[in-house]
Amino acid sequence: MPIIILEVVASYDRWIWHTFFGLPGSLKNINVIDLSPGFQELCEDRAPKCEYVANEHQYNIRYYFSNGIHPQWATFVKIIPLPQRPKKKLFAQRQESVRKDVKRTFGVLQARFAIVCGPARLMD
Repeated sequence: MPIIILEVVASYDRWIWHTFFGLPGSLKNINVIDLSPGFQELCEDRAPKCEYVANEHQYNIRYYFSNGIHPQWATFVKIIPLPQRPKKKLFAQRQESVRKDVKRTFGVLQARFAIVCGPARLMD
């Protein structure tokens, strides 16, 4: 079944900052990152600056929620599979609420662009 890989960077208000469509075949998450213009800018320090304060500490790097397949980069915040301590439980709960925003953004894309919903149709 032909597929496309879609990478989207969106904020909590469903503003889409970056998209990248990968080709079918061996382009899984890790390979899409290697080809992604957005992450190339990040690696080459050309990405737009992002400054914020959390827990009285100033940060200047963007972060992206990701799954376990992504590399161990400081910019990727991965899921905590079985949080045990209260702080980790709270973090996992907040992270899940943000992941719902991402899923909602994909829902908007699927409603707007039907080709994202299912397999690609081939033509002769």
